[in-house]
Amino acid sequence: MRDRYRVLFVCTGNTCRSVIAAHVLRRELADAGLAGEVASAGLRVQAEGESADPRAQDVLRRHGYPSGHQTRQFQPPMLTGFDLVIGLDSMHVWVLRHAAPDPRTAARVRLLGSFDTAASGGWDVPDPVTGGPEDYERVLALVRSAMPGVIATVQAGLATS
Repeated sequence: MRDRYRVLFVCTGNTCRSVIAAHVLRRELADAGLAGEVASAGLRVQAEGESADPRAQDVLRRHGYPSGHQTRQFQPPMLTGFDLVIGLDSMHVWVLRHAAPDPRTAARVRLLGSFDTAASGGWDVPDPVTGGPEDYERVLALVRSAMPGVIATVQAGLATS
């Protein structure tokens, strides 16, 4: 049995969606008593080490999550360093699977919306970067709706390793 499960969330700039998802999963893992490493990265980070978008920080704080973050550029070797790599939209998943060195690694890549058992086939998390507070609230709601499925996947991964 493995002692911790490693999850990487990937979006475009690593300032909004993947940041929110990572903070939510960290709390969910802690609440479930599961050991995990959670990280996030972006496919097109403007400058590494920057803070999250202030609107993403605001929505996290309003809902009791920490909001600290430093942007990080996705690098293909990250695919082999995590048990599960979650793209926030279909384009992210496509890029990540094509960057994978082999089919087994590509199979670790999933769309966040595919973890929502109420949705058939999954959904994309829309990029809120040009929107207002309601768009960030929607991102948070979508992320939360997928978390039971992500937690179940982590539990299964911990049990079978």
